[in-house]
Amino acid sequence: MERIGISRPPKPIYGRIPNFIGAEEAARRLLDIKEFLDSNVVKVNPDSPQRPVRELILRLNKILIMPTPRLRKGFLILYPNKINDFKYASTIRGAFKYGEYIHPSRLPHIDFIIEGSVAVSLDCNRLGKGEGYGELEYAILLEYDKIEPEIPIATTIHEVQIINYIERDPYDVSINYIITPKRVIRCNKIDRPKGILWNMVKKDKLEEIPILKELWIKKYK
Repeated sequence: MERIGISRPPKPIYGRIPNFIGAEEAARRLLDIKEFLDSNVVKVNPDSPQRPVRELILRLNKILIMPTPRLRKGFLILYPNKINDFKYASTIRGAFKYGEYIHPSRLPHIDFIIEGSVAVSLDCNRLGKGEGYGELEYAILLEYDKIEPEIPIATTIHEVQIINYIERDPYDVSINYIITPKRVIRCNKIDRPKGILWNMVKKDKLEEIPILKELWIKKYK
């Protein structure tokens, strides 16, 4: 992406969800998806290429749920009727200003999820940064009954991020929609875990993510 000149700051793009030229156009293509238009509460990752998505959600008067980076402080909830600057509120700094910390047990039911990706395959497998936070967020929300297992999930990316094959792990969450600045690709084959795969959760993740540790204690203590 850097070589062909389509990446945007923050840089370097290695080790993060890469920002790209055309992110605004990709965000607007969400308007072509009925499930998104019908949604009231949408969860979006906090990365830079999804900033236009978060702004769009607020401008459409939808409630925005945003996980805090690395889930260290759980989730933020942003109510559009409490915000006077949607563009600023859609940034990470603005989300912390306008958003409210909320325990997942108190979240409203979420209707739609949008993820950032490093790469996706045409059969709608997704590769993130490799640390598993998107998958953990999905599993945590399942454990708290805040999403349905078949909730629509989309990702906004550049065309060059579509690759032929991504190997799946048991905890991976397949997506329904690949959205680029040029098109929307729908996938019908969905393969998702039914909750947290505790045998695959490392001890350092339990210590790093208080919500995860809370669930573990509730289950095993």
